[in-house]
Amino acid sequence: MSEKTGLQVSFVTITEDHLGQRIDNFLITHLKGVPKSAIYKILRKGEVRVNKKRIKPVYKLQLNDVIRIPPIKVAERDEFVPSKLDKVTQLEDAILFEDKYLIVINKPSGMAVHGGSGLSYGLIEALRVLRPEERNLELVHRLDRDTSGCLLISKRRSVLTSLHEQLREKTMEKNYWALVDGQWDAKTKNVTEGLRKNTLKSGERVVRVDNSEGKPSHTRFRVLERFNECSLVQASPVTGRTHQIRVHTQCQGHPIACDDKYGDQAFDQHMRKIGLNRLFLHAHDLRFYHPKTETTLHVEAPLDAALTHCLKKLRAQSEAI
Repeated sequence: MSEKTGLQVSFVTITEDHLGQRIDNFLITHLKGVPKSAIYKILRKGEVRVNKKRIKPVYKLQLNDVIRIPPIKVAERDEFVPSKLDKVTQLEDAILFEDKYLIVINKPSGMAVHGGSGLSYGLIEALRVLRPEERNLELVHRLDRDTSGCLLISKRRSVLTSLHEQLREKTMEKNYWALVDGQWDAKTKNVTEGLRKNTLKSGERVVRVDNSEGKPSHTRFRVLERFNECSLVQASPVTGRTHQIRVHTQCQGHPIACDDKYGDQAFDQHMRKIGLNRLFLHAHDLRFYHPKTETTLHVEAPLDAALTHCLKKLRAQSEAI
């Protein structure tokens, strides 16, 4: 990774977008590619000044504050994305909605939302390469690596704060489509089993139902379509726990197709015979309040070719009987 050196002190004036943000968090976002240790070092040494005064990392920015940022080495952002440049450029075609405040993208299955745990980059890092002029791109929420569909990214901190509030207040509506084993009972409209996250010795995260010590969790379900041996259901998570939909379907006896962590081996083998080679969980649509345009946005993500082909085969099999 090549580096460039800032040859002079820079000054940044704070606008409403960063009002109330901690100075350390602002610098972490503003100085992409700079290690956190280096940021805390320049803060500790007093090299970062706000209105010509030393400040602590917890200082909250005020409107029109002038921040002095010393010369510091910053990783070149365009060196970040690796050999799989084609996957990065394909993301441009996956954008479902974009304005100057946010992006909704149809995340491909198999792509992590961010780097880490042995991954050099994820979707958010790739988007930062595609949009180098956008210095404040941040994930609003997350999707599992193998889940596809609607993913929301903010371009402004004020937008991020508002969207996070909608998630906390449960006013943002997220609907997923999942193909599950067996015939889902139409009477099962709400699953509220508590979920507890466990980390195995290997470092792998596994979530289990635990109604005594697990976190309260709630998913709403409705049947969209029935096939001979499985059901297409809509799952609408009210809470946002790790692997929530995958475990809530499993604990009802209806695991999701090709779920390598919570699935049923025999069902998965049958699904692979008809050509399904990925988890059938898709964030189909998203409805939320746009904090800047003050309108309600409803965005849908089309199913990819693998999921579309799978449903086509299942419909053909059902009609043949």
